[in-house]
Amino acid sequence: MTLMIISPRISSSCFFPNRQIKSTLKTVSSSSISCHNQKKSTKIVPDLLGNRGYCSCCRRRPFLGSILGNGLLPVLPSFASGQDSSPQDDREVLNIIRPPRPDWYEELFALALDKLTNAYEAEIAGYKSSLFASLKGKAENILEIGVGTGPNLKYYADYPGVNVIGVDPNRKMEKYAQVAAENAGLKPENFKFMQAVAEALPLNDASVDAVVGTLVLCSVEDVDKTLQEIRRVLKPGGFYIFVEHVAAKDGTILRFVQRVLDPLQQKLADGCHLTRNTAHNIATTGFESVEVNQVVLSTASIVNPHVYGVAYK
Repeated sequence: MTLMIISPRISSSCFFPNRQIKSTLKTVSSSSISCHNQKKSTKIVPDLLGNRGYCSCCRRRPFLGSILGNGLLPVLPSFASGQDSSPQDDREVLNIIRPPRPDWYEELFALALDKLTNAYEAEIAGYKSSLFASLKGKAENILEIGVGTGPNLKYYADYPGVNVIGVDPNRKMEKYAQVAAENAGLKPENFKFMQAVAEALPLNDASVDAVVGTLVLCSVEDVDKTLQEIRRVLKPGGFYIFVEHVAAKDGTILRFVQRVLDPLQQKLADGCHLTRNTAHNIATTGFESVEVNQVVLSTASIVNPHVYGVAYK
């Protein structure tokens, strides 16, 4: 028997005093509590801060766990990438943080992501459209972490002057991402795929206008290091667009189910965690301002709720 938790969509926002970002989506609930980081104060809904664990998300992995089986190899702690690192150095960093998987596993995972997430992508499309609209005219050089098979490229590839770097640790994703970029109207010279991990991005400091990451953080080894890398590569005034799934509220049936299934989820879905609290990590990383909204998706089953928003450097 499969437990499906379906509830009304909830949208809430958090604001920093220096910048207010208005959501274009309908707000249903607005109760909030205060949270502070070193520089700014903000308001985040209790559901997002009620958990004391980490938060994160995964590159559409939760929907594939039952298909791929146990192919996860152990992952070692990450370390920072050097600004002037060589390709060989980058490869060594990649292999330490994410040891190579068998080719058949990487290929099967890429194929599954490309073919089996249509229902989810259809339901999340409206939220993504609103988020990615903020890129138009404001970001020419865009980095997408966990680009996967490229489902997000269609939302911003046709913006004038856009150049995209897609980073993913799975090399088998490249051919699918290239097709997605072409279908979205992105010229070959304006899209580059790089095999790398988000904890050690092979980019210079302050080198991109925007970073995009959807369903990525659940599967990274170090959430905070990933967010620090995002801030490092962003130019001043740049922004990070995110969509992530997080742990359900403590005391709920869904939270209990997530806690029980989390170890199995990590094994079956390439390291995806069900019980992380990504909104808290993003809000306390040191961004100048952060907007966080929450939604429950019917197609995501136990991989709920989702948080989405924008963080400004």
